[in-house]
Order: sequence, then structure tokens, then C-alpha cells
Amino acid sequence: MVKRWFNNFSLWTSTPSKTVGSAALLIAVASVASRFLGFLRDRILASQFGAGDTLDAYYAAFRIPDLLYSLLVLGALSAAFVPIFTEFLAEKKEEEAWKLTSGTLYLLLLFLGGLSFLGIVFAPWLTDLIAPGFSPEKMNTVVTLTRVMLLSPIFLAVSAVFGGVLISFKQFAAYSLAPIFYNVGIICGVLFFVPFIGPVGLAWGVVFGSFLHMMTQYPSLRRSGFHFKLHSIDIWKDTTVRKVIRLMIPRSLGLAVNQISLLAVTVFASTLASGSLAVFTLANNIQSVPLGLFGIAFSVAVFPSLSFFAAKKREEDFFMILTETSRRILFFVLPLSLFIIIFRAQFVRVILGAGNFDWEDTILTFEVLKFLAISLFAQSLIPLFARAFFALQNTKTPFYIALWSALVQIILIPFLLPKYSVLGLAIAFSVGSILNFVLLYITLRKRLASWNDQEFLIPILKILFATLCSALIAQVSKSIFALTINELDTFAKVFLQLMTGLVIGGVSFVAICHWLKVDELTMVKRFLLYKILRQPETAALAEDHPERGDW
Repeated sequence: MVKRWFNNFSLWTSTPSKTVGSAALLIAVASVASRFLGFLRDRILASQFGAGDTLDAYYAAFRIPDLLYSLLVLGALSAAFVPIFTEFLAEKKEEEAWKLTSGTLYLLLLFLGGLSFLGIVFAPWLTDLIAPGFSPEKMNTVVTLTRVMLLSPIFLAVSAVFGGVLISFKQFAAYSLAPIFYNVGIICGVLFFVPFIGPVGLAWGVVFGSFLHMMTQYPSLRRSGFHFKLHSIDIWKDTTVRKVIRLMIPRSLGLAVNQISLLAVTVFASTLASGSLAVFTLANNIQSVPLGLFGIAFSVAVFPSLSFFAAKKREEDFFMILTETSRRILFFVLPLSLFIIIFRAQFVRVILGAGNFDWEDTILTFEVLKFLAISLFAQSLIPLFARAFFALQNTKTPFYIALWSALVQIILIPFLLPKYSVLGLAIAFSVGSILNFVLLYITLRKRLASWNDQEFLIPILKILFATLCSALIAQVSKSIFALTINELDTFAKVFLQLMTGLVIGGVSFVAICHWLKVDELTMVKRFLLYKILRQPETAALAEDHPERGDW
């Protein structure tokens, strides 16, 4: 019976997505489930520990494992592995593609295993650098958690290679489900490990979640035809593996820059009041939901198509799919970012307001959330524009841009902290994110001869106008609701105000977009009618071309 379930699961998750829209929908739906579990995870953590020393130590312990993962895993896959693997598939060279996969796995495990071991040995000295303001007792907790969490990048490295292969085959199901099981593992750590072994159970929950992340994708990978073959003698001479390494280095450094900006947040937060790092991280988790649902989902889904058009030198199609995907991301992210700002207190109280997470923690978190959400549009477009450079096999430009943006962010922090405290971390983060996107946009604009500013920007202005109008209506509805209800002192009342405002704001946004004839609304309606509800298409609506990224 287990074998039958295994086969059915691998068969379902191995079905390729035919369009960018269907792939993005699958990723987004799975992301909704993952984010829901993420909210549940954060609510359990906040209610059990509050914004205090334990959560500060827990989030600080992520910094070193995340840095290793970003350096050796994300860089190899997002920047180098997927485009080269996709190129092999386009040229019908599957044997070379699988050899590249085995070689990449071998190198990642070799280097990551060694660095994780060194991290475990030197954890006390490393944690002194990332959290110099913590007390000795708090620092000991960070050291213990860090040593356990350093096992997780090893599982995530293998899982990331699996995911890179599945993305290249446009098999997004298992790839999309993996983060769900990652959160399940962390929740298990909080609920079942912590009662028996204390706070270190939080770290073992992360390790368990990373193991589940890996195993979720394994059945689909096997069905795709992969078998690990170690060519230890030839691996160092393999030109494609060396090309992956050459391409991954700038991207890895770019991701390291992103991690360094988070390290800077950790360093400065450790000098502030207890719970500052927890507040920043919890607020960042809330505002990053639209980023994951739409920014990351569309960027991942469109990456194979961008790589395909880049490999075929079809620059006009490359620009067209980049433009369409940017508008689709902003169609969802712009209104959501303003709704998050308007209903920030309601979001924080509904998601985190329980147990030891008191009203003071709530106020500080929703103020941080406000400043983070201002740059949400930029955060959501950065993954897409960075992948556009990766598809062109240019990994240096995003690195230099990320470096300058991070430097600006870090330089701003000391000037902002005296007046704004933890809010200064959020302001600097948003400034860095917006600068990063603006520089990516300007540079890519110069790189593509077929770039057309009017075609890119004018449709976005209509989305922005609809967003501002719907946000104003949502704000009015929020005020009216507050006047009609004497005191918003229960979860039910706060939740009702939040949902009422979101529904009114959302309906207003759709109505204004319909009035303005926003193309993205038409695409969404067509997608819902013909792809989800499976209504028959007319001849006029049957002209979509999958390679162009249609819904």
C-alpha cells in the first residue's frame, strides 16, 4: 500500500506544467498552504516564547546555516545549474544533464559538509561576531542552536538540486510542496521536541523540516530518470561542472551580500532591547507572504522560459515575457502591500496575538511591518530581474548591484538606530531593496536593445492608480468599522474588521481595474474560466502560446 501511494504521488508530482500561469498558480497555491503553516508556526512560537531572549537566540542561530546555504546552494542552482541543465535538455543531451546533476551534488555535499563541520567546531567564535550584544547565557543558547541547525543545509542542498532538476522539466508540484513539509517539521519541533529537550528542540525541528523538504522531491526526481553516478576522477575536469562553478561564484557572492545585510540586522538588533530581532523577523515573515506567493512564484515559473529565449537569442520574446510577468506580479503585490500597511495592526494581532505575545510586542511589530511593506514591490521584482540576468548567463551584474545596495543599507543603520531603534532596521532594509531593484531595472534596460519603457511602465500606472483608489476605500471602511464597534478587544472582532476591509478593498480594486480595462484582470478571468473551471474556449481565446508565458 505504501508503495502504491509512493507511485501515485510521484506520478502526480511528475506531470509538467504547460504554461507559466499554471506553474505559477501551482506554486502560489502550495505557497499559500506553506505560508498558512508559517503563520501557524510563528503564532505558536510567539505565544509560547513571546518577543524575548529565546526567539532572539533562535532567529540569530539561522544566520550561519543560511549563509552557507546561500553561498553553496542557491548560487549554483538559480544562477548556473538550471540554465545549463535546460540547455542540455533543449539539445537532447540527457546523459550529459544527469552527469552534471551528479557532479553538482557531489561538489555541494563535499564543500558544504566540510564547512558545516568547521561551523560546528568554531560556533562560539562565529556567534560572537553575529550577536555581540547578547548576554553570555543568551549567547550559549545561540551556540547550541547553531550547531544543530548546521545539519540542515546539507539536506537542503540535496533538496535544492532535486528542485533544480524538476524546475528544468517544468515539474513544479513536488518542488512547491517541499516548503510545506519544511514548516511541518519546524512545528513538530515546537510542539513535540521542545517539551522534552528544551529550546534546542527548535533547532532539531529545523533539521527535521529540511529532511522532509528533501524527501518530498525524491519520488519525482526518480521518475524523471535520475540515478546518482559518481565520476570522482572526471568531475574536476568536466567542463560543464567547471562552468557551473564559474557562473555560481558571482551569484553566490551576491546571495552572500543578501545574507550579510541580514547579518548586519542581527548584529545591530543584538545591541537593542530584548526581542528586537524577534520583532523584526516576525514582521518580515508577514510582509514576505506576497513576495513568496507572487514574486517568487512567477519568477521561478518563468525562469525556464527566460532561459529558453535567451539560449535561442529571441530577445523580443525575452522582453515580452519579462514585461508580462512583471505586470502580473505587481497586479497582486501593489494592492496587497498597501492593504498590509493599512491593516498592519489587525494582521499582527490576528497572526501573532496570543499567549506571551503582548500588546507592546504587537505595536512594535506592526510599526516595523509598515516600513518593510513600503518596499514590497521592489522585493517582489528583484527575483524576476535577477533571474533575467541569470538566464542571460550574467551573474556578475546582480552581484555588484546587491553589494552596493547592501552597503547603503548597512551605512544607513547607525544613523537611524538612535532615533528609530528597531524601526531603523526596517527603514534601511526598504531603502536597500528599492535601490537594488532600480539599479537592476536601469542595467537590464541598457542590456536589451528591444527594451520599451512605454510598454513596460504605462500599464503599471493603471495598476498603481487602481491600487491607490482601492486603498483609500479600504481605509475609509476601516474607520467606519471602528466607529460602529465600540471596542476591538477580541480576536473575532479584529479578524472581522480585517476581513471586511480586505474584501471591500479587494472588490474595489477589481472593479477599478475592470473600469480601466487592465489587461492583467482580463488574463486572470480567462485563466479562471478556461484553466480552472475548464469552460470551453472560443476560437478568439485559443491563441495562447505556452512558450510566451500565457495563463
